[in-house]
Amino acid sequence: MTTTVAEPLSPASELKPKTKLTGKVIKTTLAGAVLDIGTDLPGILHISQMAETPVKRVEDVLQVGQEVTVWVRKTRADRVELTMIQPIGLEWREIKPEMVLKGKVARLETYGAFVEIGAERPGLVHISEMAHGYVKTPGDIVKEGDEVEVMVLEVDRKKKQIRLSMKAVLPPPEEKKEEKVEAPRAERPERGERGERKERAERGEQGERKRSGKKGNKQPRTERIESFSDASAETEPTAFELAWREALERAKAEKAAKGRKIKSEQREQEEIFERTLKNRVPTA
Repeated sequence: MTTTVAEPLSPASELKPKTKLTGKVIKTTLAGAVLDIGTDLPGILHISQMAETPVKRVEDVLQVGQEVTVWVRKTRADRVELTMIQPIGLEWREIKPEMVLKGKVARLETYGAFVEIGAERPGLVHISEMAHGYVKTPGDIVKEGDEVEVMVLEVDRKKKQIRLSMKAVLPPPEEKKEEKVEAPRAERPERGERGERKERAERGEQGERKRSGKKGNKQPRTERIESFSDASAETEPTAFELAWREALERAKAEKAAKGRKIKSEQREQEEIFERTLKNRVPTA
């Protein structure tokens, strides 16, 4: 006679929400079903958690002895509440900015791509957040069904919107350093050549000085005196200077003539006055 030893049941307290399990239907009721999930507590599946659409009768979905896939909703002291509806991978309260997630491209639009990240709604990767460079259309970067890595930029729980970025998880582009092209330098002469050129130039200057000095010594004394006198003599006046001088002399002459005329008039008036006094008839 063989005896079977029952496997020890795992404690239900160790189960966490959203844990995926396989259960066997052991009983059905009007409100739901009882499942064996291999724990020390029974699993309870409510009729509202059997499908996303409303279920009228439990027997339409489950039968006793049927094995189904379920997820843990909540663990209580006397039971484990289950669901056949796959739970959301990320609740709104769990989504935080700068989280890095993996998702699948759900659809493409002209302004970007929607990516399923396990949340209630897919997040939007704007076309400007797909790559570091210019992107003409989202289809140039991804296509529907592609698995991509994204970073959460912003979460709006009221509007239920999630902004994602693909370029935020990409390495930054390498900066292209502009190579400075130096103009070719003219070859400098060697020190020996520079020294020879300098010596030749100095010898040439000394020779010119000696020649000019000798020529100056041979010049006659009379010629030196004449050249000195010519240099010291006044230069000939220009036509403008001559005209200016004539104008000054003419003005002086006119001024002198005017003065003489005034003096003669004054003398004539004095003479008339004197004659008048002499010819004046004395009064009684």
